[in-house]
Amino acid sequence: MIFPICHHQRNKITRPTREVPMSEKPWLFRTYAGHSTAAASNALYRTNLAKGQTGLSVAFDLPTQTGYDSDDPRSRGEVGKVGVPVAHLGDMRALFQDIPLEQMNTSMTINATAPWLLALYIAVAEEQGADVSALQGTVQNDIIKEYLSRGTYILPPQPSLRLITDVAAYTGKHLPKWNPMNVCSYHLQEAGATPEQELAFALATACAVLDDLKVKVSPADFPAMAGRMSFFVNAGIRFVTELCKMRAFTALWDELLETRYGITDPKFRRFRYGVQVNSLGLTEQQPENNVYRILIEMLAVTLSKNARARAVQLPAWNEALGLPRPFDQQWSLRMQQILAYETDLLEYDDLFDGNPAIDRKVDELKKGALEELAHIDAMGGAVAAIAYMKGRLVEANAERLARIETGVTTVVGVNKFTTTEPSPLATGEGAIMQADPKAEADQCARLAEWRKQRDPAKVQEALAALRQAAQTGENIMPASILCAKAGVTTGEWGNAMRALYGEYRAPTGVSQNPSNRTEGLEPVRDAVAAVATKLGRPLRLLLGKPGLDGHSNGAEQIAARARDCGMEITYDGIRLTPQEIVSAAAEKQPDVIGLSILSGSHIPLIRETLDLMRDANLTQPLVVGGIIPDEDAKQLRAMGVAQVYTPKDFQLNRIMLDLVALADPTPVAAE
Repeated sequence: MIFPICHHQRNKITRPTREVPMSEKPWLFRTYAGHSTAAASNALYRTNLAKGQTGLSVAFDLPTQTGYDSDDPRSRGEVGKVGVPVAHLGDMRALFQDIPLEQMNTSMTINATAPWLLALYIAVAEEQGADVSALQGTVQNDIIKEYLSRGTYILPPQPSLRLITDVAAYTGKHLPKWNPMNVCSYHLQEAGATPEQELAFALATACAVLDDLKVKVSPADFPAMAGRMSFFVNAGIRFVTELCKMRAFTALWDELLETRYGITDPKFRRFRYGVQVNSLGLTEQQPENNVYRILIEMLAVTLSKNARARAVQLPAWNEALGLPRPFDQQWSLRMQQILAYETDLLEYDDLFDGNPAIDRKVDELKKGALEELAHIDAMGGAVAAIAYMKGRLVEANAERLARIETGVTTVVGVNKFTTTEPSPLATGEGAIMQADPKAEADQCARLAEWRKQRDPAKVQEALAALRQAAQTGENIMPASILCAKAGVTTGEWGNAMRALYGEYRAPTGVSQNPSNRTEGLEPVRDAVAAVATKLGRPLRLLLGKPGLDGHSNGAEQIAARARDCGMEITYDGIRLTPQEIVSAAAEKQPDVIGLSILSGSHIPLIRETLDLMRDANLTQPLVVGGIIPDEDAKQLRAMGVAQVYTPKDFQLNRIMLDLVALADPTPVAAE
């Protein structure tokens, strides 16, 4: 039974205990969570805390991440899917009801709207009577990696950087225990980064922020502000390499702060990081194997004491299939607790100091990272090098996928040892949690009521103060907090930023020029050439990402492989409306249209796209890729989708041949 934590019960919160003494405390146990509505997410958080979780990690939905209200037309189908919708102070209040923020350590995975979500958090903490200066946690607040890998950016790089350092400067003065930024290398690895690239790109991002922050804080305060910088890191399956990567990160950060920024106090040079282990490597095939992958990846960031994570959150074993259930999240939490409380890991000094194999690998990673970092510095730093870094990630990811496709890299259950028994864990009713289909309508209704109940004059006054702060260069946080308390919505805050700074479309990283990869492509190229001959022109493929989903890795790799196979591609990047995609199809007249959606919003977005295609008399075959449950795949095919691809479809050449067959004007009749 779960008992709510009320204000008068604050002193009764307990933490897990251990019978034998430990030389150090365990890391923070977190679960990345949030879905449907603030009330539903609050219930999930309180349940997880009752199970022994010691910190919160909040997942926000895509409209919240990209600065739209839940009832904005661009939010349709996206509300509450990949996280919790927070459209105003009332939502944030409901999200943390009966959870005393003064005692909590909260990580909010938010970037473009980080100042706004932190403002709402501060406002709720004040309502609870908390000492704001005692708040602990972090906002991710790393917009550069959004341009490179995740896609939930809004503004151009320079004003985005200004908002990041505004948050940092404000927290340095008012929230001294708060981490104003998690430099996020997690999504860099998800986008294909090598360990050296992950190290270099993350450190280059940190340097860009520190360089901008130096002019906003006094020289005396700067070392402490640098000391509050934290990192959010990925840990993949190559256990030894990942362990060495963390030791390299620790050493490089220490050296960088001392040599580049003159910070002499070692406590301000400490590498502080949280981790979520790799979700990219979770497989749809034999998904029960993912339990072992998650455990092994966790060991890489916990075994080495001198490079141990300060907070760990683990994905659930079935995230390649769909939304994990509370039991699935509990299973991942128990992994952490068993390691911390049942083993003797925390009773020993670092187990790897002086190991020559470890030292050699760490030195190798440091050397490669420093070479890459020097190249970025020569280009003018991370902001100037965004297009370069994006292109490097796309190419590195293409090489990674090619190694899996050709069997050079073994993935158990995927390209080797594929004979299997059906998994009883992944079958049957309720095996995958479904988002509440009524949640979006409920959220929008409460948002409409919120607007009716607030004072319009106070809202306009607060928004005017926000615009003035943005225009004059004042720190954006005080005006954002004023907006939060006045009842301003996420969309109104986001629209104010868009109106002042404009929007931005990041580079796709997909070059129009074919790569040098040729191995295994000859049969596909021959098939593409044969169809092109029939058509009397190149075979055309149009790729689009409708909705607010910014996970572009799959679309980028399909585009790159199609280009290398001789197709003419049109790919304009993320966050296109169905109308924009259909308009592009009417102009380009592709032979096949491919859409990628990983947010779970495939049904409404594809339905809208197909309706618009019919209105425009477009009859091209439509293919769809994403994390799509079997029942949804059946529904999509019934709606008229020609092919549906999910994470198990890793053989890109086979997908290319499917596209060629769909484009063939004279297909061979079925026998």
